[in-house]
Amino acid sequence: MNLVSLTRRLVDIESISGNERAVGEFLLAHLTSLGYAATRMEVSPERFNVYAAVPGRKPDVVFSTHMDTVPPFIPSSEDADHIYGRGSCDAKGIIAAQIAAAERLRLEGAVTPALLFVVGEERDSQGAAVANQHAPGSRFLINGEPTENRIAIASKGTLRVELVARGRMAHSAYPELGESAIDKLLDVLERLRRMELPTNPEVGPSTLNIGIIEGGEAPNVVPPFAKAHLLYRLVGPSDDLKRRIIESVGKSGEVSFVLEIPFMRLRTVDGIPTMVAKFTTDIPGLSNWGEPVLLGPGSIHVAHTERERVEKRQLHEAVDLYCKVAKKLVSG
Repeated sequence: MNLVSLTRRLVDIESISGNERAVGEFLLAHLTSLGYAATRMEVSPERFNVYAAVPGRKPDVVFSTHMDTVPPFIPSSEDADHIYGRGSCDAKGIIAAQIAAAERLRLEGAVTPALLFVVGEERDSQGAAVANQHAPGSRFLINGEPTENRIAIASKGTLRVELVARGRMAHSAYPELGESAIDKLLDVLERLRRMELPTNPEVGPSTLNIGIIEGGEAPNVVPPFAKAHLLYRLVGPSDDLKRRIIESVGKSGEVSFVLEIPFMRLRTVDGIPTMVAKFTTDIPGLSNWGEPVLLGPGSIHVAHTERERVEKRQLHEAVDLYCKVAKKLVSG
């Protein structure tokens, strides 16, 4: 199997979250041609996960990652050392490496592999939620994300928050006749920025990103509405953090917790270097697919960037690592 050509073929199929159908169809055909029992797992109209198993055999280990990417679409290119393009490291190079590893394990016969490629990881993990209802009873799940071929000891969780502030519209020449929703929101955001966040001695601190601020009607109008979208990276339980957020906002706004993915401690394997994943994965949504391990080629530092790339060397190393880890897991 040519890892470079397969990775580039996958990268060249645009699959921004919500538009994964074409890459799913390609993987169905490709895995079927390799002799797997490849099926589609419907998620929503025009969207499906891909599951591929060795015919007639229950899997010991399932390799899994996501088919979707963030925008914008960037076609593939390469030089002597790297493959470039959207999804090259997050996570289409991983798909190629996992297929190659599954093929090697299947031919060797000591471990029975399967493959699960899901939609929607970059948005809401909807594909993982559906997949969790159709788990085959595998013992282990090896989830692929860019960890530079190191096993993650933990992955941070996510808490997505929406804040809404409401005011009263007025002519900006007479601000005393109105009430600025934007001023309210800015005061709330400043209190949240000053709030001390939880820390974990093994993983590090929780972090806050104020990702979107919107509101107002015109420069000469006192704004009646403002909204902010926040994302916290969790290093433990969220109950106390949510309580403190609500207290900080008080009567100045409305708080909605729109998405939560928990912090996860993960299994490691002796002899494989480790890291902490400061990002969130589909693992919490795939709890029925076996004990999870997080491992993959590529660096998260270049994922979602204009020059997203993966080292060809790391792709080939990942195939060896995936096989090594799978064998160690199954052998106990």
